[in-house]
Amino acid sequence: MLPDRSPGMPTVPVRVVVVDDSPLVRRLLCAILDADPRIAVVATASDPLEARVAIKDTDPDVVTLDIEMPHMDGLSFLEKIMTLRPTPVVMISSLTQERADVTLRALEMGAVDFVPKPTVDLRNGLEELAREITDKVVHAASAKRRLAQRAFGGGVGACGAGGYGAGHVPCRPAPLGFAASNAVVAIGASTGGVEALREIIVTLPPDMPATLVTVHMPMAYTARFAARLDAMSAVRVKEAEQGERLRAGHVYVAPGGRHLELAHEGGAYLCRLHEGDKVQGHRPSVDVLFRSVAAAAGRRGIGVILTGMGRDGAEGLKRMREEGARTIGQDERSCVVYGMPRIARETGAVEQEVPLSRITATLVGLLAQHAPKQPHL
Repeated sequence: MLPDRSPGMPTVPVRVVVVDDSPLVRRLLCAILDADPRIAVVATASDPLEARVAIKDTDPDVVTLDIEMPHMDGLSFLEKIMTLRPTPVVMISSLTQERADVTLRALEMGAVDFVPKPTVDLRNGLEELAREITDKVVHAASAKRRLAQRAFGGGVGACGAGGYGAGHVPCRPAPLGFAASNAVVAIGASTGGVEALREIIVTLPPDMPATLVTVHMPMAYTARFAARLDAMSAVRVKEAEQGERLRAGHVYVAPGGRHLELAHEGGAYLCRLHEGDKVQGHRPSVDVLFRSVAAAAGRRGIGVILTGMGRDGAEGLKRMREEGARTIGQDERSCVVYGMPRIARETGAVEQEVPLSRITATLVGLLAQHAPKQPHL
């Protein structure tokens, strides 16, 4: 059964160009995509030179793009697409530590999403990922208008700088006196979340209350994602560890394949990790994080739900609000995919919706109004 269409989703088949240097992968991807009535493959290409012609001739809604190809690597070609003809791109990347960095860079450059290409038993591996592939392609199509509006490198963050690269720090926020706050911030994201989280985290003050992040990423990616953010930010960003005590000025990212929860023991907040069942199809799950913050922090919590497809996080964010927490949703215009925030808004979980560029300022305002604050000396 196909999922219900979300507002803004295409009502005609999504037109896709498949770019991969492997004939087998092209055949498998075409079979998977064409089997879904929401999608039509309009062309294939074995390298960027062929792809350039195919994209120009067919004007697709979405491009699936391999990273390693002859004549031009996937990142260089992605940059050309984002600069000359902004089109939603879903990267097809091998699930390795080395490829994690390249894929994260692609997402920073404007790719909408990625699918981890199996490294063994390619045929069965891709078939097992068929639903994920088709859903990501369909949802990526809804990002076409937003990509055209901002084009490559056009995203503007709260500091007025856009197109951050690895290791680039657009600004160094000053401490705001929140080190003694007993507040806890929880952020959840999915599709489009790499760019959205970066835009927020690089603008957080160095004494920001402890912040927990769940983003839908596989195991090989979350550690590298945290390391890249850490290099750019005034706060310390790291992958969460079991039993770790939370500290101000730290952002804790849920490891791929493990749920992250907040616990309160002995007057301290701790990270709890476990490999429980998937929730809303995900592990880590945003709902799991938000529910734990509702239980452990209550009105001391602040929840933020960002761009992403599906409904993960809506129920947990609503529970946070019911327990007195403040809640923020990313607005439709600034989302790559307005799925998770939309469901959260419709269920009454979101107290206020704001553009991505205003989320840090909104967080700071809530902390100043509702959390204990110690003047910075």
